[in-house]
Amino acid sequence: MIRLTRLSGSPFVLNSDLIERIDTTPDTVITLADGTNYVAAESADEIIAAVRMHRAEIIALSEKLGAHVYVVGPAAADRHSLASVTELSAVPGGSEQQGLDR
Repeated sequence: MIRLTRLSGSPFVLNSDLIERIDTTPDTVITLADGTNYVAAESADEIIAAVRMHRAEIIALSEKLGAHVYVVGPAAADRHSLASVTELSAVPGGSEQQGLDR
């Protein structure tokens, strides 16, 4: 999710995975995959930068979490992959041992 600003000045948060297109007409119009349009005060370049940063944060977080996950079963051959939920539950102590308590 990325934080944007409506032309009125009120903030809103948008699921950046659903963005299909960004037009500048001269307002910045964001069209989602389902056809919904949003108008933002930010420029197209600012929105693109926000999406890139959001995705970079996801990748960085997954790398950080991956360093602490015990990989078992078929995924053990590839030490860079994350274990699945089923594989984690097969580890003695389950998710509690992995720091994934609810």
